[in-house]
Amino acid sequence: QCAVNSEVYIDKTGLLEYTNKVLGTNARFICNSRPRRFGKSVTVDMLTAYYSKGCDTEKMFSGLEISKCPDFYEHLNKYDVIHFDVQWCCISAGSSENLISYITNIVVSELRETYPEVNLVENSTIYGAMARINTVLGKQFIVIIDEWDVLIRDESANGKVQKAYINFLRGMFKGSEPTKYIQLAYLTGILPIKKIKTQSALNNFDEFTMLDAGRLVSFVGFTEDEVKTLCEKYRMDFEQVKKWYDGYCLGECHIYNPIAVVNLVTKGKFKSYWSETGTYEAIVPLLNMDFEGLKTAIIEMLGGSRAEIDVSSFQNDMVSFANRDDVLTYLIHLGYLGYDEDAEAAFVPNEEIRQELTKAILEKWMVAQKRHRLSDKQVQMARELGLNPDKLGKIDNHRQEVWKTPLPQFIEDIYFKRFKREEPETVKPLKQIMAEMEVKKKQQKAKKEERRKQRALSSGSEE
Repeated sequence: QCAVNSEVYIDKTGLLEYTNKVLGTNARFICNSRPRRFGKSVTVDMLTAYYSKGCDTEKMFSGLEISKCPDFYEHLNKYDVIHFDVQWCCISAGSSENLISYITNIVVSELRETYPEVNLVENSTIYGAMARINTVLGKQFIVIIDEWDVLIRDESANGKVQKAYINFLRGMFKGSEPTKYIQLAYLTGILPIKKIKTQSALNNFDEFTMLDAGRLVSFVGFTEDEVKTLCEKYRMDFEQVKKWYDGYCLGECHIYNPIAVVNLVTKGKFKSYWSETGTYEAIVPLLNMDFEGLKTAIIEMLGGSRAEIDVSSFQNDMVSFANRDDVLTYLIHLGYLGYDEDAEAAFVPNEEIRQELTKAILEKWMVAQKRHRLSDKQVQMARELGLNPDKLGKIDNHRQEVWKTPLPQFIEDIYFKRFKREEPETVKPLKQIMAEMEVKKKQQKAKKEERRKQRALSSGSEE
């Protein structure tokens, strides 16, 4: 209801038409992953509000797109919905080790209260309780999980917790038994479902991702037509909006980051809203990983080029990076890169992201270089080592802790230990790198304009 009442509301209830079609079918298991601030939580709240018996939302949905569908009333507020946000549950559970038992205890307790006529004393798992209720009463459930991948991202080094969590999900959704009690399962997060070797840990799920959004592409973010309508309403220059916030090309559809567009039309200022809703600092270690061709690819993409990429080897986790393509694939899922499925190439999608990546790669290092009096060589060494420029101050305190090596010497020492050489083969000052990026960007823009003129001339001659 809060979303519907907002100043800027784009009707995405057409998604419900699709989920209604797959209820109780082999396509009922859905994992829809997309970057942060792309409306994931609003979507799961919409699903819950529509399907849950505990809601009375006929008035709210009346007049929206879903209300035009013939099966609108057939599924409205007709189901038992189990909906939980893993991020919130992690906080309430106190620790990742307690998460599964916390969720299980709450859900099973609510099922016992809701169905007192069913003996659930011996059922201590969610899937066991749902299966028992289904056997006795024939009831089926809709399970909606928001931020499903929190443990995969935030507990990347804790293999034991991750394994237990994956088994928890498999118990609910994998095999033939869940098909009896699950009417619909909808998971959403940033990452697709983690792979075990080459297969998804939940291979019965249909996955819709930033690599291939399939039939759900128009529900990933704002479409171009929706943004044009907003530009007309708020008297914004559409071409300028396109330059700043377009670029996520999923199939034939251009997708815009919803939070950026909403902030733009309500505040009236073109700028990067990305860093206001999260931090780019988390990707600095990724960009500085020592994979052949990674830094070159990022720099070239910032200049307007594209990087061919194999997205198949990424394991959908935070610890199995094996090459530059795995890192670039992760950045696509995070929304920092776009992906052209036909060309199998990654690119910087728009001006907003270009600014964020530039900050992550270079501007922070320019500040750190001046603050810690590092040479160009030492800055390049530190970047190749994957050091975070914001955290160098914790190392650069030998005046207070005299037993510590001064930061410049410390960087040179660990660089030699890591790479078995005293300095990089070539050293480029940060200002030179930024200047080269700007030149490449202008060259790409000129080539694009030339291609546009050629197309215009060709179409004119054909007429």
